[in-house]
Amino acid sequence: MAFLSGLCAFPITPTDSDGRVDTAALRQLIARLCTAKVDSIGLLGSTGTYMYLSRQQRRRTLSEALDETGGGIPVIVGVGALRTDEAIKHARDAKALGAAAGLLAAVSYAPLTDDEVFEHFSSVARRSGLPIVIYDNPGTTHFRFTPALVARLAQVPGIVAIKNPTDGGDAILGHLQDQRQIVPKGFSIGYSGDWNATQAMIAGADTWYSVLGGILPEPCMGIVRAAQQGDHAQARRIDATLVPLWELFKTYSSLRVVYTLAEVLDICRAAPPLPIMPLPIAAKHQVADALARLRTAAVS
Repeated sequence: MAFLSGLCAFPITPTDSDGRVDTAALRQLIARLCTAKVDSIGLLGSTGTYMYLSRQQRRRTLSEALDETGGGIPVIVGVGALRTDEAIKHARDAKALGAAAGLLAAVSYAPLTDDEVFEHFSSVARRSGLPIVIYDNPGTTHFRFTPALVARLAQVPGIVAIKNPTDGGDAILGHLQDQRQIVPKGFSIGYSGDWNATQAMIAGADTWYSVLGGILPEPCMGIVRAAQQGDHAQARRIDATLVPLWELFKTYSSLRVVYTLAEVLDICRAAPPLPIMPLPIAAKHQVADALARLRTAAVS
């Protein structure tokens, strides 16, 4: 089995306007994921707004989350930074606190070359000793990992997995098959992009890195378990109930929608860090309506 498999759920990091972590709300979010028995937790990913938090705030968030899990669920934590030395510090912090792996993106203000990204990832893996997951997120970083670069990085000791974007459901199977040919056995291949994730799991991906799973883990776990058991019809049936949320993700961004879901579910009333604005009232009503329809579908 791959190092990472199943559902990796990505919660928000609730903070106040000054960036102070709301530890009570964070623990409530983590407790929900533990109750749902997700396979791993993706802390301080893009949904966890890691790039908006200081090193101290990141450490506090990880410490609280690990304490809440009690070591029962692996925690994968974002360790990205603009500078390689800063990313190494974040990765060392994560290792010292007990994270299972670090999620590392090619974040930069200046465009990066493949060789620069290779050195960045190799240095973080080598100098921190923390297992590293490649985070390919071109929509945010404007850098896309080529097959040649993935193949090089997959041979670096300590780089153990990749979180791929999904451009379209029809392309996933071919992409997965091609990527399997260039990485070592046991190297975990996973996908984000929630509205295409069911197709990825049916195609045989190891891991679904899920935004919705961080706030509504139960239906996402249902999709993953059905796909793992070969019940593709059931996986698609559950996915179909989530289409209203997928459409809202596409319209407003998954980040803004899950902050609203946290409010509707009465977990917390945190807003994303400025300059990201919360959804307007009309859009929040759409999210609440979509959640109500999902609950009705789950009962029927």
